[in-house]
Amino acid sequence: MGIKRYYAKSDNTITNAFMENLTTRGSGSNMGAADILEVFSIFGQANSSSAEKSRALLKFDCTASSNSIKSDRTDGVLPASGSVSFYLRLFNAPHGQTLPKNYTMDVSAISGTWNEGTGLDMEGYKDIGYSNWASASSTTSWISEGGDYFSDTSSSFSASFDGGTEDIELDITTLVEQWVNSAGNVLGSKEDEGVGVFISNVYEAASRSYYTKKFFARGTEFHFKKPCIEARWDSSVQDDRGGFYYSSSLATSEENLNSIYLYNYFRGRLRNIPGIGTDTIRVSFFSGSATDTAPFGSALTLVADGTHVLAASPTVVTGTYVSTGIYKARVALNAATTPLSTVYDVWFSGSDAHTDATTATQYFTGSVTPKIQYASAVAPNEEYVISIKNLKNVYRSDETARLRVYTRQKDWSPTIYSKAVATPEVQIVESGSYEIYRVADDLKVVPYGTGSNYHTLMSYDASGSYFDFDMEMLESGYMYGIKFAFYNEDVGAWVEQPDNFKFRVESRQS
Repeated sequence: MGIKRYYAKSDNTITNAFMENLTTRGSGSNMGAADILEVFSIFGQANSSSAEKSRALLKFDCTASSNSIKSDRTDGVLPASGSVSFYLRLFNAPHGQTLPKNYTMDVSAISGTWNEGTGLDMEGYKDIGYSNWASASSTTSWISEGGDYFSDTSSSFSASFDGGTEDIELDITTLVEQWVNSAGNVLGSKEDEGVGVFISNVYEAASRSYYTKKFFARGTEFHFKKPCIEARWDSSVQDDRGGFYYSSSLATSEENLNSIYLYNYFRGRLRNIPGIGTDTIRVSFFSGSATDTAPFGSALTLVADGTHVLAASPTVVTGTYVSTGIYKARVALNAATTPLSTVYDVWFSGSDAHTDATTATQYFTGSVTPKIQYASAVAPNEEYVISIKNLKNVYRSDETARLRVYTRQKDWSPTIYSKAVATPEVQIVESGSYEIYRVADDLKVVPYGTGSNYHTLMSYDASGSYFDFDMEMLESGYMYGIKFAFYNEDVGAWVEQPDNFKFRVESRQS
């Protein structure tokens, strides 16, 4: 799956607002244990020029501890820098007070350590503790009251609030990568001290009030409203082994490329091939033996594209490392006068993959059944029948499920003979996305990721579409549903399918 959430481990609201007497400020108050974060600016309440401010502080875990952003990068759970985006997500908390509109809010990295504290009082500001408006901790004052922040563009972000009830969903990838300090990060590194959230200076310093914006804090009872950093990336595997086409003049050179994969499972777990590791691997293709059960003869000449197949070695594809135990090759193959019904792919290292060669180490032999691309006088039917063959009624919260999605054309109409001897061909949907929602209130827990990240794009192989989902992302004790959307190139839009599928998540103790 291409999505993971990292919840805040500390948060607090700090303020210099006046207490009820409009004389004493609550600068020493702490609200670290409250279930709400509050951000506002008030002008002219105590006198004609008085200014009161409230800011939110949040910290996440980018240390080397288990299940942190940094450890997940090290362990390969998260892709390398440049292949994943990180979004700060804060959720609006409805309230009955006034609500500011038409302003912006800034999110900036905090430059020093601070304490969360245990205060609760968000009305009278009577819970004194640290951190607060004046001090980051019991031993350290802020250099500037209200918190110390970085101001560089890679550490500062802004969000607009037109109606006032909006959530915050900001791409803070440049900052998180500095926290993680990935090798080669041109922006350098920063200690993970979290972020401050406050009314932008142009509004905070204005001669008018922006009161009050509230977000749910990490202590909220609402599981899906907790502040988090959400990692999103395209984790889809697009394996054309089940839909391998000969090159055709009806398609572009890029479209004629087929992607095939090698999955190295050892005792049920993906492992890198020792002799390859994360390096490139070679692939050659062969026709079949007389019985068409094994590769035979010399390697086939492939379409040289200058990247995957070189003109100097037109029988060898340079395959690439994808992730732990997974390797990929992209190739175009011209059909002979009499097209081969089966072609064998041999994955190897060394100089020659010929079946009797001694200069190569062979790792895997697979097969594909190439198809010929034909034009049509009839537009295809874009209606499908969908099923999830291995969907269970109940999952444990500590499960990661691989869900197999079977798709066929809705208008498949077998004859009596074809129904007796054959099953309908699996329709490979190359652009399919999923959504997870909570059945009780239709809350979109994981909306379609059909924007720039494609974090809910499904994988596919010869057996059809599939995706992995970590049930730990869902709150136990509820029923959830899965919906699908397929991209229709004719209309240039994602089309939601009518089918939906339900399951329940229970805690590990249940």
